[in-house]
Amino acid sequence: MLQGWIQIALTLLIIVAITPFFGRYIARVFLEQRTFLDPILNPIERVLYSLIGVPTRENMTGWQYARAILYSNIVMGLLIFFIIMNQGWLPFNPTKVGAPTWDTALHTTISFITNTNQQHYSGETYMSYASQMWGLGYHMFTSAATGIAVGIAFIRGLTGRPLGNFYVDLTRAIMRILLPICIVGAIAMIAVGVPETLAGPAVFSTLEDPNISQAIALGPVAHFEIIKQLGENGGGFFAINSAHPFENPNGFTNLIQIVAMISIPTSMIYAYGLFANNIKQAWLVYGMVSVIFIAFVVINAIGEYNGNPAVNALLGSQQPNLEGKEVRFGWAQSALFATVTTGTMTGAVNSLHDSFMPNGGFVTLSNMFLQIIWGGQGTGTAYLFAYLILAVFATGLMVGRTPEFLGRKIEKREVVLASFLILLVHPIAILIPAGIALAFPDQLAGISNPGFHGFAQVIYEYASAAANNGSGFEGLGDSQPSPIAIATGAETTVNALWWNLSTCFSLLAGRYVPIIGLLLLADSISHKQQIPYTVGTLRTDTGLFTGVTAGVILILGALTFFPVLAFGPISEAFWIAKGIG
Repeated sequence: MLQGWIQIALTLLIIVAITPFFGRYIARVFLEQRTFLDPILNPIERVLYSLIGVPTRENMTGWQYARAILYSNIVMGLLIFFIIMNQGWLPFNPTKVGAPTWDTALHTTISFITNTNQQHYSGETYMSYASQMWGLGYHMFTSAATGIAVGIAFIRGLTGRPLGNFYVDLTRAIMRILLPICIVGAIAMIAVGVPETLAGPAVFSTLEDPNISQAIALGPVAHFEIIKQLGENGGGFFAINSAHPFENPNGFTNLIQIVAMISIPTSMIYAYGLFANNIKQAWLVYGMVSVIFIAFVVINAIGEYNGNPAVNALLGSQQPNLEGKEVRFGWAQSALFATVTTGTMTGAVNSLHDSFMPNGGFVTLSNMFLQIIWGGQGTGTAYLFAYLILAVFATGLMVGRTPEFLGRKIEKREVVLASFLILLVHPIAILIPAGIALAFPDQLAGISNPGFHGFAQVIYEYASAAANNGSGFEGLGDSQPSPIAIATGAETTVNALWWNLSTCFSLLAGRYVPIIGLLLLADSISHKQQIPYTVGTLRTDTGLFTGVTAGVILILGALTFFPVLAFGPISEAFWIAKGIG
């Protein structure tokens, strides 16, 4: 037990240690201050800007920034859909994989351009190397960079600066943050055993019978794996994602992946402090999120360490819950990974979330409901400060002061936008399609587990899509079957068609509506006249206000989603405790 807790503690200490260094670098990149990569990247970026005709000094309004995101994402979406549907004749297809069904291709396209990477297919059997590299891998960079750009634009607006230029921010996010780290990370992955090859599967004779052969899937995995984690994408090259020994062979790669997932979201908060010239507030917000995050890690880890009481009764001793877990990671690293991957909206998995105890279901669902522990790539930071704006408004009402944030008044427009983002869009994207699916559990949902766990499976799938996370409880009929299965079992095809199309709604609503709202909110604040601080100003860089903000976050989350949690993992926990499950 002690070893597992020490592993968790050391990992968290590493994350805290790198935050100020990486946060300072991110701030320097987007404040256009000198960095060590300037001599190499400045000439390359000038060529790129001239080729695409981007006026680098032209700032955009909130609507212009949002339209640039939508237009570029539409073009990129058409590109990935074309590649996937034509992978049968494109090069780098050693296994001669044909095109998937149109709805699987559509769902995959929308999933990857929205930085979700929710997969209703098995990567090694449904996608060619061309689709994995040119389609999915390319969008892992652009979708992650889009999130970073939105987060930076939001921070600029909060601090009274123009929002900037999306195309410049996108380029700088890729060239100066994602690509350099991915080059180093991919080399480290290759060095410890992650494959990076365009060769086809390796075929071996089995030990049981030399006349029987087995194919071992390979591919260009290492570079795919590092951007999967650093960019909070989460889509696996192989079906079992980071539980596969070629994606995540040992404890060292597991540590790299955890640190990669959480490094940008944590560092973005520190970067905000530099933009706002208020490091104290940045550390207070960082500490607030850290406390909630650590509490979730502990809740999840305790559940996995204590194990299933029904199984323990049969064994006659307490044993950790190792169902659905890799022995090389164990209960501690599996619980930490699950909390990090849902807290950062990455969605990669090194264990089966469906097999976790109810504690794990509660934590993973809560992370995706709140979206700020630590939140999505860039957008999670923006969501976090939208909560701060609501906290400013609520606190101002309680003490009878005009709500202000960083010296700018928070008025009706800002409160409406923040409330719309937090209280309406996310619940609509989850609860409405989930309600329809649950009304037809056999015809549409294809639930494999009855009762509370089956309910949680459905809610999890839509929460994962709306939060741009992409992980799954699994146990649903959400994968299109092979042509033989289509000919013999129409029901599974209907289930898959429903899941592919209904989650597309959650994917799009959960990504683009909040992005537009965040940019409009930032644009509105950026145009407000700054008011000098006085003795009557409600300061937001105090422990008291930070505590109020934490209360607002938890209360709003509880009011919105607690009934769902109560009917899912909480009820399942009581069910198991009584010896029924």
